Amino acid sequence: MLRLTTVGRRTGQQRSVILGYFEDDGNLVSLAMNGWGKPEPAWWLNLQAHPEATVDLVDGPRPVRGRAATGDERARLWARWREIDKNLDGYAARRSSETAVVVLMPRPGPSEASRGT
Repeated sequence: MLRLTTVGRRTGQQRSVILGYFEDDGNLVSLAMNGWGKPEPAWWLNLQAHPEATVDLVDGPRPVRGRAATGDERARLWARWREIDKNLDGYAARRSSETAVVVLMPRPGPSEASRGT
């Protein structure tokens, strides 16, 4: 589990949510689901409006930039989720739209950006 903190698309205030994830080649991967209900989760709408966010993990906070996986990357990451949850396709079938596979890519933190690293 990780804590994702986004900027609210309407309020501009920080919003946090707890998400399941797995690591993939330095990125963190989650699914944009709202209890498998129809609406997109607020955190995903916020991330689309303001892609820069922060995640808190056991080893501390990390600045990230969020995006949706597409094409072959999405298919590969969805298959990885299917290994974690054998019922994934059944749950996803309950939704009227495709569930976004969200990739949280590392980005430099404020101190790293000022040093040029």
